[in-house]
Amino acid sequence: MTERVTNNVGEQRYELAVNGERAIAAYEKRGDTIVFTHTEVPSELEGKGIGSRLIQGALEDVREKGETIVAECSFVAAYLERHPDQKDLMA
Repeated sequence: MTERVTNNVGEQRYELAVNGERAIAAYEKRGDTIVFTHTEVPSELEGKGIGSRLIQGALEDVREKGETIVAECSFVAAYLERHPDQKDLMA
């Protein structure tokens, strides 16, 4: 997959565009903490790993910036359960 996860700071969400559709992971910025509030994957993209790729890219960005996260979103929380190596990012 050549698509890249981007941080749309103005909309406070990470985005991943695939085949003209856009998956998003909405967040609220609280100091150096990113609070993930909602993840949305268009039905056309469901079941293809797009949501996981989106969160993986978002967490890579958070790590690069030295920030931490709070997973209020159930999808992000489930991702962290499946990827315990990422739990060190949790505030």
